Amino acid sequence: MNLELEGKVALVTGGSRGLGRAIALKLAEEGCGLAICARGEEALLEVAEEIRGMGRPVYYRSLDVTESQSVDSFVEQTAQELGGLDILVNNVGGNRRKEFADTEDRDWQEIFDVNFNSHVRFSRAAIPHLRRRPSGVILFVASIFGREAGGPGLSIYNTTKSALISLAKIMALELAPEGIRVNSIAPGSIRFPGGSWDRRCQEDPEAMAEFIGVNLPLGRFGTAEELADVVTFLASSRASLITGACLNVDGGQSRSLI
Repeated sequence: MNLELEGKVALVTGGSRGLGRAIALKLAEEGCGLAICARGEEALLEVAEEIRGMGRPVYYRSLDVTESQSVDSFVEQTAQELGGLDILVNNVGGNRRKEFADTEDRDWQEIFDVNFNSHVRFSRAAIPHLRRRPSGVILFVASIFGREAGGPGLSIYNTTKSALISLAKIMALELAPEGIRVNSIAPGSIRFPGGSWDRRCQEDPEAMAEFIGVNLPLGRFGTAEELADVVTFLASSRASLITGACLNVDGGQSRSLI
């Protein structure tokens, strides 16, 4: 299937590793020019070289996504370097496990700033550029633990991911008349090198085998490439009727009726 992404420009936050890296490489494979950002410059450079190896233009910068001026500057420079912007994938995120009673204001502020406010900043900065295109796409990488309860210790994470899903739905309504589609993606447990699930599998394979048996109907973790395939489809014109949706990518892991 031709996804008609050739010549489009996509910006992926947290693009140096894991899900962000896989998403950036898949979009480049389909013909997009890429802008990627993350904290670690060395890892960013490696991904940028992979993208260049595909013959695609790439712009990258190491930055702190919680700094408004850095975000605005990066989006503006992306449009200048790559000739505009068609697709924004808000992927960056983090977690801090604590029982709710033990959380402090600082915990909430810091994780909200990464998981939610950074997505808000990037989206606001991107919209003027998306409006200049015939169509535009904004995607939020949320979690199945934003659609339903994620368990003890995840009050902050769960809340931020739920907020992203809600935000995407309202933005989709507001931006639909301008041809800009907004969706969220809810990954389940995804294993990739260096990620938390990969670490747990190496540290305690027996416990992870039990976890898989109880929680993952397909009998395995998802891969970053599988998530990237779904993101790339949603970013394409083949998904032109999909907006305001939250799509699970979880192999049946979630139990939500929503």
